[in-house]
Amino acid sequence: MDSNPPDAGPEPFILTIGDIGVTRHWVVTPNGTAPLAGSQWIARDLTRTESRIPPWAIVLAIIFAFFCLIGLLFLLVKEAYTTGYFEVSVNSGSLYHVTQLPVSHPANAAQIRSLVSQAQTLAAAAQR
Repeated sequence: MDSNPPDAGPEPFILTIGDIGVTRHWVVTPNGTAPLAGSQWIARDLTRTESRIPPWAIVLAIIFAFFCLIGLLFLLVKEAYTTGYFEVSVNSGSLYHVTQLPVSHPANAAQIRSLVSQAQTLAAAAQR
């Protein structure tokens, strides 16, 4: 595993993805440090979104069903729930590291995709 040259100070992280840090020239993980140039990034979306009737709508449907059948319209209410995680892996030389990031909202998934895209762009720019 490579490390910073002795005459250079520590580089600040440009971005972090879970426990993976990215500087201008290095990928830093708990498994070690490797050059950013030539690193390969893979993101796997292991999330799912379900739609279900929320508990409050069921309660209101039962309460208002006694008064009029219009209360059954509460059963048409749906809420979306996102569960799962993103698996982000980086491979650079002899370094291979995988991290799993929990996702509870579709915006979280979009943010992780954006971070991996930025890391891929930085890796491509470091090769030049």
